[in-house]
Amino acid sequence: MFDSVFKVVYFVEFVVISIVRTAHTRQYRRLSIAVDRKTLPDIILLALAGLGLLVPLVYVFSSLLDFASYNLPTWTGWLGAVIFAVAIWLLWRSHADLGRNWIPTLGIRDDHQLVTNGVFEQIRHPMYAAHILWGVAAVLMLHNWIAGFPILVVSVAHYLSRVNAEEQMMLQHFGEGYKSYMKRTGRIIPRFRR
Repeated sequence: MFDSVFKVVYFVEFVVISIVRTAHTRQYRRLSIAVDRKTLPDIILLALAGLGLLVPLVYVFSSLLDFASYNLPTWTGWLGAVIFAVAIWLLWRSHADLGRNWIPTLGIRDDHQLVTNGVFEQIRHPMYAAHILWGVAAVLMLHNWIAGFPILVVSVAHYLSRVNAEEQMMLQHFGEGYKSYMKRTGRIIPRFRR
């Protein structure tokens, strides 16, 4: 019974987070990039992320993956729904705070600004945090070994493969300003200042 409720809640939240990302992706494509450092592994991970998004939907809309289901207490599904809502808010807020500075691959815009306000006041990489939270939510909501884990696995792999290069690029572009920013913020876990 609750399994189907969580499938519906997951799908609704998936639609909302997809709308948030799509709106900002349209804006991104209209703006020029001064420095483009995307790599083949980055492109592969982005493609895998897209595939990772489809597997939970197969589980939500069919019984093909039911053989890999497992049971968790009902409260874990509700906790997952709340975590997913936080991920949606964090992704939306990150895009809103970044504005024209967002690029889905490693790069710098012509008029790129260092954003240190909003959610970026406590955390340098809130989009990675949002995607990892989404992955945790999927594990808690979709009690299935195949459908529950792809988003988490790909999100963690993407974060680990890219965050150091991204921070190095930002240090090269923004220098001491970014170094100072790094000292007062957390990477994906907020560092609240007094």
